[in-house]
Amino acid sequence: MNSRRKGAFSLAVSVLCLTFAVGTQAQVKTQTSTSSGQPTTEVQVERGEVVRVDGNNLFIKMEDGALRDFNNLPENAKVMVDGKEFGIHDLKPGMKLQRTITTSTTPKTVTTVQTVTGKVWQVSPPNSVILQLEDGTTQKFNIPKDQKFTVNGEKKDAWGLRKGMKISATKIVEEPQTAVEHERQVTGSMPPPPTPPAPDQPILIAMVKVPTPAPQASSPAPAEPELPKAGSLLPLVGLVGALALAIGIGLRAARQA
Repeated sequence: MNSRRKGAFSLAVSVLCLTFAVGTQAQVKTQTSTSSGQPTTEVQVERGEVVRVDGNNLFIKMEDGALRDFNNLPENAKVMVDGKEFGIHDLKPGMKLQRTITTSTTPKTVTTVQTVTGKVWQVSPPNSVILQLEDGTTQKFNIPKDQKFTVNGEKKDAWGLRKGMKISATKIVEEPQTAVEHERQVTGSMPPPPTPPAPDQPILIAMVKVPTPAPQASSPAPAEPELPKAGSLLPLVGLVGALALAIGIGLRAARQA
């Protein structure tokens, strides 16, 4: 018997007994189970530098140079910076932030089994069968292609069903699903301290502006003293003549002696 056909009815037939136990009050019993496959994990890391914080809006310059804005961040959003927990309003420009996003994807299969009991009221092989349920109502069930039934331990097809047989009908539906979980962790570091100045470089240079006095009206320059006028050359000529005369007299006297 094919018991795992999606969206189909699997009919297990027996005479005078129920294959599946069903409560006397319930007409249909539903059981759901979930099986999980091997999960896969993907890690994505984003890095950037805080540019500005405006209320609950955060502006970050990413590693590729793009400017991204994170708007309306919740008040309970926290960032671990150098081992300390910071809120959105504690972030300062220059802080380095790193966000790690871990995505886990797990394939799952949800199996739903519905079981109903009743007597064969009418059968239209190979397509459908009508069962009379425990409350006296009737319900029609479609028969899957190539469906086989067990009657007194023997395999029969829909043509082997007869009115009045007490049977149990089971519907098995398998639905594949994918469970995706995201885990986000944001860490950061304080901006580096400013570079100290060189030892021979003054830390502060004070520039004082000295007022320049207004120019005064220029006064006339004092007159330069005039040199005395040079003496006449006549006394000098007389002196030379007298000297020549004296020399002449002296030579004459020397000859006469």
